[in-house]
Amino acid sequence: MKRKLGTILAGVLLATTALAGCSSNNGTTPAPSTPGKTEGNTPTTPAPKDPDTSKPVELVWYLVGDVHKDTPRVMEEFNKMLKKDLNATVKLNFTTWNDWQTKYNLLLTAGEKIDMIFSSSWAGYFKYAKQGAFLDLTPLLPKYAPQIQKQVPAQDWSDVTLGGKIYAIPNTNPEYTPNGIVYREDWRKELNLPEIKDLDSIEAYLEGIKKNKPGVIPINGSAWNEVSTLFTAVNDFQVIGGESKIIIAKSYDKPRDIVAYPFTPEYEAWVKKMKEWADKGYWSKNTLSSKQEAGDLIKAGTGAVYWRNPPGAAGFITDVKKKDPKMEIGYFPYTRLKGYAMPTMAIANGMAIPKSAANPERSLMVLEKIRTDAKYYNLITYGIEGYNYDLINDGKNIATPSKSQDATKVTPYSIADWGWRNKPLMKPTAGGWEGLDKLNEEFAKMSKPDIFSPISMDYDPVKTEYAAVNQVVDQYGKPLMMGLVPNVDQAIKTYQEKLKAAGIDKVLDYVKQQSNAYYDEKGIK
Repeated sequence: MKRKLGTILAGVLLATTALAGCSSNNGTTPAPSTPGKTEGNTPTTPAPKDPDTSKPVELVWYLVGDVHKDTPRVMEEFNKMLKKDLNATVKLNFTTWNDWQTKYNLLLTAGEKIDMIFSSSWAGYFKYAKQGAFLDLTPLLPKYAPQIQKQVPAQDWSDVTLGGKIYAIPNTNPEYTPNGIVYREDWRKELNLPEIKDLDSIEAYLEGIKKNKPGVIPINGSAWNEVSTLFTAVNDFQVIGGESKIIIAKSYDKPRDIVAYPFTPEYEAWVKKMKEWADKGYWSKNTLSSKQEAGDLIKAGTGAVYWRNPPGAAGFITDVKKKDPKMEIGYFPYTRLKGYAMPTMAIANGMAIPKSAANPERSLMVLEKIRTDAKYYNLITYGIEGYNYDLINDGKNIATPSKSQDATKVTPYSIADWGWRNKPLMKPTAGGWEGLDKLNEEFAKMSKPDIFSPISMDYDPVKTEYAAVNQVVDQYGKPLMMGLVPNVDQAIKTYQEKLKAAGIDKVLDYVKQQSNAYYDEKGIK
């Protein structure tokens, strides 16, 4: 996943939460007991009515990603409980990760009867909500999900509200997911390399690994994420418009100073440095075509650096520890380069009900069961107790798989459960990376509101230019970023000319217009 890659799509309201994920009502944010305001139901939203479970229903739900081999067994047990309690069953479907965006779009535009679907800012929540793909849940929540209505903080409701209407239920698991790198800390100590704290020490680390570890490529496999995210972090560039790729605000403190970065002096200096790094062999010549994750090659002993956000780093470090306890992995979050962190929006993960839903009321009731009843939550999230996991430490943690099972045959249960996560019910896996809690404490102390992700961007007015620009980025920009060109100055000139011809100025003007409209609304200078 997780392929969020820093390209979060858009929102409408400013996320002002820190780790706790909530804020006071400032007059524009609906209180938790009255999430959102509406002047009436949308044509596709049924009016509230008394919960009626007399009719048996099968609910069709969709999650992104891949199914786990134990999902049929898990859902069989889940549906036994659900049939008894709510006279319903859930048919759980998955998009798979192969071309999931196309499949997800078809699910919401082809009219398939779907009662609930994973929704997220990085999966186009705001775009689809504006297009009318989701039901307005505002009038349904008090009747069919009253506990959820109360447990979700006011600020989180504001994150999913458009035009006074709520189109999704966000998860309630506050997260910080800045970019960063995991690296071979044991090798850093062995070679007496400087502690990683800035660009110079990162460069010294890469150089030390290259010179002293034969057969190791510092960033092995695909190095695009590692290099491109470091570029924006070093310069404090803030990506605007999600998939615009190259349009950024020049800094957090200058959100209205919006440019296409290939035309900046910072970019010119960076690609010249990357040419030096590439020529020194810090990554392979075929890095852009490589299908190998840099992390897999760290595990194989032929790589040293891998891009991860903190939750991803925690999973990676835990996995390495299990397989090779002698390998020590360090983590450096890019937040330390500029001294601040931004929390993710609540709708980084959530659940929505498509307008094609046959049973929206019952779906809300089931979701409330999952989010408020530990036996439902544990089953659909962690699998079968005594098989996929054991509860330990007085039920505060899980151990996977169950000690009664053969770990070579039974795997931890894992699906895209992000949409219904609720912090009070979540159970950390025993033996996980203890550094994650310390990082979250660090982030909370330097937290600033995310004023970029909420900018909603629908590129339809400039779709021709937008597509052409992104094609130029892939063809000319990526080789430049990775130092894979013979003449940097000439390559920059060609890249800029191609971007101009593709219509970058028109795309940039559109992004500025949308961004400034949001900033005007929020009083951001």
